[in-house]
Amino acid sequence: MNSTMSGAAGPGANLSALRSHNAALVLRLLRDAGEDGVSRLELADRTGLTPQAVSKITARLRDEGLAAEAGRRASTGGKPRTVLRLVPDARHAIGLHLDRDELTAVLVDLAGAPVALRTARFDFGAPAERALTAAASEVEALIADTAAEGLLGVGVAAPGPLDHGSGVLHRVTGFPQWDGLPLRDAFARRLGLPVVLDKDTNAAALGLAAPASDSFGSFAYLHLGTGLGAGLVLGGGVYRGARTDAGEFGHQVVQLDGPRCGCGNYGCLEALCLAAVARGAQERAARLLGVGAANLVRLLDIDRVLLGGRVVLAAPESYVRGVAAVLAEDAARTSRATVPVDVVRGGARAVVEGAAQLVLAPLFALG
Repeated sequence: MNSTMSGAAGPGANLSALRSHNAALVLRLLRDAGEDGVSRLELADRTGLTPQAVSKITARLRDEGLAAEAGRRASTGGKPRTVLRLVPDARHAIGLHLDRDELTAVLVDLAGAPVALRTARFDFGAPAERALTAAASEVEALIADTAAEGLLGVGVAAPGPLDHGSGVLHRVTGFPQWDGLPLRDAFARRLGLPVVLDKDTNAAALGLAAPASDSFGSFAYLHLGTGLGAGLVLGGGVYRGARTDAGEFGHQVVQLDGPRCGCGNYGCLEALCLAAVARGAQERAARLLGVGAANLVRLLDIDRVLLGGRVVLAAPESYVRGVAAVLAEDAARTSRATVPVDVVRGGARAVVEGAAQLVLAPLFALG
């Protein structure tokens, strides 16, 4: 991902210990080891770095307060090995999810564990300046409530389409007043902290991939709430596309003579799904979501489909069953293995905790 953040640097925002890819790899291994920790020799073995290089990196991490000794471990020969661990509360990050009618902000530690959470009503249809002020106030209140130190920055997850690289929103369906707004820079000026902006679905996908990228492989996160979108993780990393516009899943046309969508097209999957939800036709909505998922599976040959968003989470078993049935039918017709379907871990917090990972992931050479 583009790890450049805009805005004034907060405490610890530019860590001298993390200016190299190798340092980020070491920090990731410390995070993954948890409280048990990991020795310098193990770090050298797993990274391919020399023991001398690992010693220099870990010394800098300790100087920054990011790593600490976690005791000693018996060795097969020679003196016991000193074990190091991550210090999770050494730094913090904030995730902010701007939904169309609700705002959620979370403070997490270096390991991504939530420390505090705030939710509030949010009017995405309000004038942009008013909405920005309201959102910034919630973030400031979260910081004041926790007195958190060492803030690395704020990750903002918003409805797409948007430009992740420049931090500018595009024409969000139904909310044209946001088109062209430099949301990232506007937040950075208000908060005095580095800010990263991405689509809500990409943020959730990053949050899912960051702790376990090796085991997740390639997957699609499908988010059905006030809108319908997808976050794509291909080969272990979030795929945003050349113009950071990948994943506009809800606006694939699946019925040429279908109802008009807010984007201007007819028969978009989002319009059909949301109409079925509004009628209380849950099974219909689930099968429609399954049709879109089958299109993605055929197109990208992904390993897994994960479902989230408030509509799905209100009836998770029904949506998993409906999507899985369509995928199984499609796999039978094409003699392919059936792709597993699950509800996203983290539930309603998947997006906002993923937004915090927009800040944390570059520290661990992820994203």
